Amino acid sequence: MGFDAMLPSTTLQETAGARIKNNNHDEQATLLQQLTTESQNEASQGLDTKSALEIARIISHEDAKVAGAVKKALPEIAAVIDQVARCLRDGGRLIYVGAGSSGRIAALDASECPPTYSTAPGQVQYIMAGGPKALASAVEVNEDSEELGQRDIARRRPTRKDVVIGVSASGSTPYVVAAVAYARARGAHTAAVTCNQATPLAEAADITIVADVGPEVVSGSTRMKAGTSQKMILNMITTGAMSRLGYVYENLMVNVHMQNSKLVERGIRILMSACGIDRATAVETIKCAGRSVPVALVMLKAKVDKPEAVRRLAKSDGNVRLAIEDNVMDL
Repeated sequence: MGFDAMLPSTTLQETAGARIKNNNHDEQATLLQQLTTESQNEASQGLDTKSALEIARIISHEDAKVAGAVKKALPEIAAVIDQVARCLRDGGRLIYVGAGSSGRIAALDASECPPTYSTAPGQVQYIMAGGPKALASAVEVNEDSEELGQRDIARRRPTRKDVVIGVSASGSTPYVVAAVAYARARGAHTAAVTCNQATPLAEAADITIVADVGPEVVSGSTRMKAGTSQKMILNMITTGAMSRLGYVYENLMVNVHMQNSKLVERGIRILMSACGIDRATAVETIKCAGRSVPVALVMLKAKVDKPEAVRRLAKSDGNVRLAIEDNVMDL
């Protein structure tokens, strides 16, 4: 009789579970050895023996490499920008999925879209392993769960109208990979933002954006160069998509949501700059436009009244330039 046969069923289950966990740990260990972001950086050897200025110089030198790494991924970034713009125009959503530092960066980008572009709260969303509490407290154990990743994205009911973007420096976070794979299986457009080549997340997504920033100054601390590259890329995606949708006019934040005194002042200055008018005219027009900078801008540029400006903006799906020209959007 074998040793396993002598064990009670509960013990057998525990033993099997331990074997599975050990196998997963072995696979993870093998994968980590292959990741550039987990490698040791020769430039920061002996970091703990350096002076404050030397440490700052080393980090600065490494950070200077980030923009170049992002630049190499511009074609893929552009493809995602267009996909996001099309989906948002057609009533879909952009949903970020992340864990740890990557998830926090995704949450930051999503949360800043409503005040910057007056997007509805549901248009740009984030899903964070461990939930909202993980934004301030480390609950990284959740990122190992494929089941939780599938469950959390399933709650958002992704469809072919949506774009789901997985953000993971390693490109191997089980929670993120499973969520993106689930969304793709249900017809959603998917993309990956990672800092390593040939990863499970890349296999799960339609489009992969890789910012190969190299080893971190502190090995494996992907909140550093990897995080900086992710911040840059997500900023490009949402800024690019909102610009394509016409929520930016020239380079002005015309869809600003004027909820506090600073943003009200910004709206006034935007109108003054775009239309070459004085402050009093800008303030009066914004009042007549119902405190809407886009409506006020169309009124002034197209020389129309408020109802006509509102009609034009509805016709152009909120694209300010097309509303001024009384045209329709084509993406």
